[in-house]
Amino acid sequence: MKIAFNQATTMKHSNLEKDLELCEKYGYHFIEIRLDQLKDYLKENTAESLKTFFETNRIQPFAFNALEFINFRDEEEYYRIKEDLKFLCEMGEVIRCKQIVVVPTFDIGDYTYSQIKEETVRVLHELAELAQPHGVKLALEFCGYPNCSVNTFGQAYEIIQEVNRDDVGLVLDCFHFHAMNSDIRDLQQADPDKIFAFHIDDCEDLPVGALRDHHRVWPGEGTIDLESILGVLKEIGYRDMASIELFRPEYWEWDVERTIKVAKERTEDMVSQYFEVG
Repeated sequence: MKIAFNQATTMKHSNLEKDLELCEKYGYHFIEIRLDQLKDYLKENTAESLKTFFETNRIQPFAFNALEFINFRDEEEYYRIKEDLKFLCEMGEVIRCKQIVVVPTFDIGDYTYSQIKEETVRVLHELAELAQPHGVKLALEFCGYPNCSVNTFGQAYEIIQEVNRDDVGLVLDCFHFHAMNSDIRDLQQADPDKIFAFHIDDCEDLPVGALRDHHRVWPGEGTIDLESILGVLKEIGYRDMASIELFRPEYWEWDVERTIKVAKERTEDMVSQYFEVG
């Protein structure tokens, strides 16, 4: 199992250049690059300089995170999504990053489960067709909030099964899996090849539907049954990567190096109980 760093964990007081330097120092295999941080980086640097960094260091890009709110958009909003997709695909060709996380829309109104499925399948097909010439895959990340249009593992998995493309899969985030009480039996029946990314985290002990990103804590310090999730991943044959992703304001205020160091230690401590790390 490879260990990755998601830039949300330090995004308050850090930047892509600093995260890369420190993630390389502490031995991460991969980084998930935030779209906003990438755009900030390119204000003073070039795509070629980023390419050179990855060519001369161990750490590699795993995914861009994220194209947000892809379904139920008006024409102007959808155009901007497609422009960002084009930008990321072009950047991906330069730095050899071939995956983009995509996030469903919140607060869509009174659409039915079937309508949400139909619309999300349609959009994923359209975006995947645009990404395909660049060899880029899309990973749908369900979000465990009551007002998100796709908010459980089972619902997301049903959608990607309907899409039925090798270049469309999903993100399994432990926080989102727990927050809306996704069913572990759905994960037990999943094809591991459809899990394109695995986000590891933990959270405070709040009821279903009440959790938000700021309630996340280090793996092993919260109430999520990480043991069951990791055990099932091992059982079904998933072996690829675990990416630490936290949005906790308390950790944002830490020294960036401390955050990246502790994130690596806590992630390895948890993952190594079930997988060989390296």
